Amino acid sequence: MTVKPQPTLPRHTKSAKSGSLASKAPSRSSTEIKLGGPDDLARLSLKACLIARDAAYNVRDLLTNSSRMAFLAIKDCEKELDMIERQIDERLPAAITRVGEMRARVLLSSLKSTTDLERIGDLVMSVAMRVQARTTKIPPADVRHLVEMAVILHDMLDLIHKGFSTLDLECARKVLQMDKDIDRVCHGMFQKHLSESGAQADPQGFEVLLMAQALERAGDHTTNLAEDLYSLIEGRSLRHMPKKKAAN
Repeated sequence: MTVKPQPTLPRHTKSAKSGSLASKAPSRSSTEIKLGGPDDLARLSLKACLIARDAAYNVRDLLTNSSRMAFLAIKDCEKELDMIERQIDERLPAAITRVGEMRARVLLSSLKSTTDLERIGDLVMSVAMRVQARTTKIPPADVRHLVEMAVILHDMLDLIHKGFSTLDLECARKVLQMDKDIDRVCHGMFQKHLSESGAQADPQGFEVLLMAQALERAGDHTTNLAEDLYSLIEGRSLRHMPKKKAAN
C-alpha cells in the first residue's frame, strides 16, 4: 500500500480540525455505552481502533502546526482508550461464558486488541507530551520523518479497523508489510542523529529519537493486531512465524 503524505480524514474521525473536540476528558456516558452482550464488546473494540487511528492523525497535525487542539485531541483519545480497555476487561469474563467457540474467539481477540490499542494510545500520548515540552522547534527534516511515521501508523490502523470489520485477511498482510516502512524511517533517524552527534550528547536530538522510537513501538503493537486478525480468520497463530514469511 502506498503511503500518502496527506491522508484524507474520514468524516467520522475526531480531530482537532473537526470542531468536535471537548477540551476535557470525555464523560463516562460518551464512551461507556450500555453493553448488553458479546457483540457490543466487539463493537467497542472496533471503536477503540478508530480512536487510536484518530490519535495518530492528530500527531501529524501537532507536529506540522503545533496545534494545541491536536494535543488535546490526542489526550482525549488516550483517556477514551483507557476507559474502553477497562470496560472490556471487566465485562468479558461474564460474556464469554454465554457464547460458543467462534464467538468466544472473537471476544478474546477483542480483549487482546484493546490491550494493544490502549498501549498505542499511551505511546502516541508520549510523543505529544514531548512535542509540547520542547523549548525549541523540531528541525524540519525530523518533522518530515516523524510525520511520515505517523501517517504510516494511521494507515495501518485504518487497515486494522477494516480487517476486523470485514474479516479481510489481506488487510492483515498489508499491515505486516507496512511495519517495515516505519522501521526504516526510525532506523534512518537514529543513524543520522548518532552520526551527527558523535561523542557530544544532544538532549534535544535525543528527545526526537524517543519520539521516533515511540511511533516505531506503536507500529509493533499494530502488527500484533494484524497477527490477531490473522489468527481470528485462519484459526492459527503467526506469533512464532517470521514476519517476512507472514507478510507474503
